[in-house]
Amino acid sequence: MLLLGGLLSLALILAACGSSELEDTLDWETQSFEGTTQNGESFSTDELEGEVWLADFIFTNCNTVCPPMTRNMVKVKEMLKEEGIDVHSVSFSVDPTVDTPDKLKEFGSKYGVDESNWTFLTEYTQEEIQDFARESFKASVLKTEGNDQVTHGTSFYLVGEDGKVLKKYKGDTDVPFEQIVEDTKTAVDS
Repeated sequence: MLLLGGLLSLALILAACGSSELEDTLDWETQSFEGTTQNGESFSTDELEGEVWLADFIFTNCNTVCPPMTRNMVKVKEMLKEEGIDVHSVSFSVDPTVDTPDKLKEFGSKYGVDESNWTFLTEYTQEEIQDFARESFKASVLKTEGNDQVTHGTSFYLVGEDGKVLKKYKGDTDVPFEQIVEDTKTAVDS
């Protein structure tokens, strides 16, 4: 009886260790999206097909959450790099009429962004980014006339190889860095 209990415990431990699937995923389908990068090149989310990637929503004129979000994403990317994981990040500008490719490039440079695997997107309409954020990421984006600030969500998103949003994390404060790294490793390995 003791042997049977020990074998059962061992089987459960091995089953848990062998599990490489994320639990409680959101499974939100991302829509295809197109824009211009910080380097003035055309880019669409279709180019990320078959890849695990991270996403967030920012704008360069932001005087509240975007600077810490960008610093936090830089930290996530550095932690992933230390683990030998290279995933792409896409930061969607929620203020495309103001955020030119040059402004996005300057913004990324200011925070030490590694452009080899991080794309900042712009040059689409305000309506397009609002619809995309809502439909693909369940995030709100609102720019009111006469205001230079844009209200937007502050989450980071982990997107799987199939283009579905797997997880959503706080991106501005109390960022679960280790959890993001672990989940990303799991998504990449599955």
